[in-house]
Amino acid sequence: MNPHLDSYLEEAEAVMQGGQARTNGLVEPRYVGVDLGTAYTVLAVLDAEKHPLAGTYRFANVVRDGLVVDFIGAIDLLRQLKRQVEARLGRELTHAATGYPPGVPRVEVRATANVLYAAGLECTGVVDEPTAANAVLQVRNGAVVDVGGGTTGVAVFQDGNVIYTADEATGGTHFTLVIAGALRIPFEKAEALKTNPAEQARLFPLVRPVMEKVGTIVARHIARYPVEHVYLVGGTAAYPGIAQVVEEVVGVPTTVPGRPLFVTPLGIAMHDALQG
Repeated sequence: MNPHLDSYLEEAEAVMQGGQARTNGLVEPRYVGVDLGTAYTVLAVLDAEKHPLAGTYRFANVVRDGLVVDFIGAIDLLRQLKRQVEARLGRELTHAATGYPPGVPRVEVRATANVLYAAGLECTGVVDEPTAANAVLQVRNGAVVDVGGGTTGVAVFQDGNVIYTADEATGGTHFTLVIAGALRIPFEKAEALKTNPAEQARLFPLVRPVMEKVGTIVARHIARYPVEHVYLVGGTAAYPGIAQVVEEVVGVPTTVPGRPLFVTPLGIAMHDALQG
């Protein structure tokens, strides 16, 4: 594991919230990443030493289960995020890498790259999301599981190398649908309740079965490998209690790093091949 992970993610959260990066005067953006998620679209910018420099994110329904379903909406949103970060940095962003859930058809990966091009960014690299996450986590042996809005992506690592990837539909959107159905409220209101820390303990019994489904997905895909630890990332991994539930189902120690929403976007940025 990355020994500086906690401080790195704290720094990332600060710049994502509009704070100033600790750059010692270095303000040149070198690595840029775009994570077009089912729930959140995240734009992350790193400096030459791959430290968080700037970024922003927004909830949006432009992607479903790793597939771009609102191409125009995705372009408009990314243009807005790009302008916001450019205003903060005082310079134009011209390139970025992007990510995709494992198992997504290559045509859909190209569609994601085309969103970047249409928004004014040269797409310099594409990487599957769990592999991107591990660029930040630096797990040598174990499983990295990206629990996003629509899918759960699994990557098994041995000696720091990916030996297996998979992806299945189940994620934060399913949490929201369960809450909306149980409480008989609109999806948007259910989403607001789900992300409200004051409501999460009350809603936990409703979403626990979906957490168990995530655990079942993980258990099935790692069964053939000697996985000794599971690391959960993605926005959905921030829901309190999910690590314990997945651990109970999988039977393997399970950890959620702080600020799990930002792990994959930061890793995607590290795969920006143009660098400045």
